[in-house]
Amino acid sequence: MGRRRAASDMSTTVGTLRITVAALMHACGETQTELAERIGITQGQLSRKQSGLAAWSLTDIDNLSTHYGVPVPDLVAGPTHAVSKLDRRRLATVGRRQQVIAV
Repeated sequence: MGRRRAASDMSTTVGTLRITVAALMHACGETQTELAERIGITQGQLSRKQSGLAAWSLTDIDNLSTHYGVPVPDLVAGPTHAVSKLDRRRLATVGRRQQVIAV
């Protein structure tokens, strides 16, 4: 039987954070490379965190909060809630693929 990743869905805080980060990146039109650079990690590190192979540190979460302008409690409240807390001007100014998504 294969090893199950604990962060595979929204049943855990870590899983919720992974889904939330993906939703925020999509809403802002950011790539993993762009986000990683802005929060001070490599794209490979971000990929491992997003796939559940590495853990988000408290510093990472603080950096995500600062980058998106979304308080930490809102980041872990889920993707719909976190995206709703984004400054709407950010959706129109970040990245090349602006698109508002329903999550």
